[in-house]
Amino acid sequence: MEREDEESAESLYTVIEQSAGVLGVPCSRDKVMPILSIYGDALARAVIAFRVATGQDHAGDLDCRFTVPLEVDPYQLAVANGLLAPTGHPVADLLADVRAHCPIDSYGIDFGVVGGFKKIWLVLPRGDLQLVSKLAGIPSMPRSLGASLDFFARHGLGDTVGLLGIDYRKRTVNVYFGEPPAEGFGPEAVRSMLREVDQAEPSAQMLGIGQRAFGVYVTLNWDSPQVERICFAVATSDPAELDVPLDPRVELFVKHIQASEVNTRFVYAVASQPDGEYYKLQSYYRWQPEVLDIMQLSDGAVADPV
Repeated sequence: MEREDEESAESLYTVIEQSAGVLGVPCSRDKVMPILSIYGDALARAVIAFRVATGQDHAGDLDCRFTVPLEVDPYQLAVANGLLAPTGHPVADLLADVRAHCPIDSYGIDFGVVGGFKKIWLVLPRGDLQLVSKLAGIPSMPRSLGASLDFFARHGLGDTVGLLGIDYRKRTVNVYFGEPPAEGFGPEAVRSMLREVDQAEPSAQMLGIGQRAFGVYVTLNWDSPQVERICFAVATSDPAELDVPLDPRVELFVKHIQASEVNTRFVYAVASQPDGEYYKLQSYYRWQPEVLDIMQLSDGAVADPV
């Protein structure tokens, strides 16, 4: 088994190195392999995805994320192996607090080839999505989640959550809603939503994605009383069929993936910011049926463009 784990880590590193090379992202074995090795026993069965993003804070990196089973405490492993430094900040307690109050289906790890260890994902059971109001009552959760309950209800984001992402570097939390409107979010709804939380006026491209979004998530932190960022996502087998212009770097990565894989699956997303917006594309290197549960999608939703 140990030999198989080593081979899984080595194989994944080779793919990461090749993908980083396509994007011109420096890839250091000394930085990447320790992360893969620590969680190596999960790689053979993991869902694995890569993500590229636009914007000054994101363009120089390539993110890799993969699932790990419940038997692993991903935060404790990260701290014990020097991937994260211990801290007295509430972000350090959030995973344990959520686990104490809610059922968890699985975890995920997120790291940058350049930026190192970034996030831990908590996947909630599709059949047992958690009320936003319940999550807001968790001791270490940012208070802005509870303060935004009326905002979520007023804009039709839904009252349940299917996925949480804890960013230990930026000290933020992503909250993914489980029941967005079936018709997506119309232009006026998107404009109103962003205006209320002091975000920039959305572009036509963002409005188009919002209209077809299968999912929406917000980013919160412990220092602000309101939502920091809103993101809309669409699922597709070919981003070119979304009829939206792709950033040249994103388009380069799409072509790389399509040249190396037969059945491609992507999630294309746009995130708001006070000074504009940026775009993210996620591709699945290894797909498993449970991805549909993680994304709260029906069968066939990713086979056909949204």
